[in-house]
Amino acid sequence: MSIADSRERIVARDVLSGDVVAITIKEDRIVSLERETAGFRQVSDDRLPWIAPALCDIQVNGYGGHDFTAPDVSPEDVWAVAEKMFAAGVTRFLPTITTHSREVMIHAVRTIAQAVNEYPPLVDAIPGIHLEGPYISPEDGPRGAHPREHVRPPDWEEFCQLQEAAAGLIRLITLSPEYPEAVPFIETAVANGVIVAIGHTAATSRQLEEAVSAGAQLSTHLGNGCHLMLPRHPNYLWHQLADDRLWASFIFDGHHLPQDFMMVALRAKGIARSILISDVTALAGMPPGIYRTPLGEVEMLPEGRLVVAGQRQLLAGAAQPLVTGVVNAIRLTGCSVADAFRMASVNPRALLGLPPVVFQPGASPEFILLDVNPELVNDQLFPRSERTKKAALWSESGMVCMEEEPVLKIQKVYFQGERYPL
Repeated sequence: MSIADSRERIVARDVLSGDVVAITIKEDRIVSLERETAGFRQVSDDRLPWIAPALCDIQVNGYGGHDFTAPDVSPEDVWAVAEKMFAAGVTRFLPTITTHSREVMIHAVRTIAQAVNEYPPLVDAIPGIHLEGPYISPEDGPRGAHPREHVRPPDWEEFCQLQEAAAGLIRLITLSPEYPEAVPFIETAVANGVIVAIGHTAATSRQLEEAVSAGAQLSTHLGNGCHLMLPRHPNYLWHQLADDRLWASFIFDGHHLPQDFMMVALRAKGIARSILISDVTALAGMPPGIYRTPLGEVEMLPEGRLVVAGQRQLLAGAAQPLVTGVVNAIRLTGCSVADAFRMASVNPRALLGLPPVVFQPGASPEFILLDVNPELVNDQLFPRSERTKKAALWSESGMVCMEEEPVLKIQKVYFQGERYPL
């Protein structure tokens, strides 16, 4: 539904500030903004919807059967994933290309660049591409579900070929600094405006230190892509948690990280350096079963857990959109609603150098209207013994439920003159 020719007034509670705001939209622009004053409130506080900045997901592998690293991926596949992202509250995302042959990866990034040219909304929606591999650890555990035969050391010449095919869209690369080639690669990438992340690594503390000193800024899905067993100390998790120069992204889907680690990780990194990601894959929204993917055979379990087929202890990506991670962050760690949205919207935008979403006259609407269960908002600081250990689940109707009770529902997503779902 287009909002270009309509006038609309929204009264809602701002997730970040807690204020009640009245926003008037006309011709795809905010034309007026009022903060809480006696007289404009139309319904009681407990019935007001919430308004939040639209989400930004820096790790999206696909959705609904569409895989960005599939050898036959098309611009239509890219657009199909984008529409699913918009409906789930994500208006900015990085299509993520995983470890594969040079030919397949070149085709994938070229196709994404082509989609950006063919579908005008993607110019803003896709601010870059995330390469997760192929320069990762070959070891079982850290390698995760990435195919060993395509893992290789950092190669700047190859990266330049990929960047050329992507028309300069590669914005973020995840690699392991355990290779001798890693430090010069990181230095060159950073000098060329590419954000370097550490992930899928078996690196030593010294190698990690050298990588961060060379310019690495982020730990990709920290706590995952690891050995099943690690030395007590030192190990690469402690080092990355302790380094205040590193941002860290986390998959809070309820399957990738246990509740204790989620709580400790947020305390170590702080809200300001933490980013929620979905790591959502092409199998999101698909029924349980075994599927053949570019990463090999994977299995979707009935509880929504995606694993390597035959190795259920090894995860193979995620099947929950980012908004589910927002709910899990609130209910499983006790962080505030505002902080959960900061980690899913404000922080990833800052990492990518994107302007923040603002509610002010003249701005284009880019926000989510939400119905939020009061228990999600008010039950934030409760004793650990009383914390639920059940993870939230997303439904394609826009509802997030926990223990079968609805806790959040997306009413509308405003982006580029449209309301989603269409």
